[in-house]
Amino acid sequence: MKRAAAIVVLVLAAAAISAGIAVGAGGRDDEKPIEGPALASASAAALAHTGGGRVTETEAGDEEGFYEVEVTLADGSQVDVHVDRSFGVLGDEPDEPDDD
Repeated sequence: MKRAAAIVVLVLAAAAISAGIAVGAGGRDDEKPIEGPALASASAAALAHTGGGRVTETEAGDEEGFYEVEVTLADGSQVDVHVDRSFGVLGDEPDEPDDD
């Protein structure tokens, strides 16, 4: 069972990377995007949680979790998925546009 879950995560990560994940830091200067292998793992966890979509922004060192992955869904709405250090999903919340 764990092996099947690991394979699903790897397949989702590969699909996300090959689709060209648009990833960047948000509006605050102290936000740092997720990099390296952690980017693929956090993205795969977030996309599995939301049932698909497109990763549009990431943040390492998020206040609600170790990582935050913003996913844009097919209907255009966005959700922030909070992920722990081991890439387990802690929860999510709708992403509200910045008033900046």
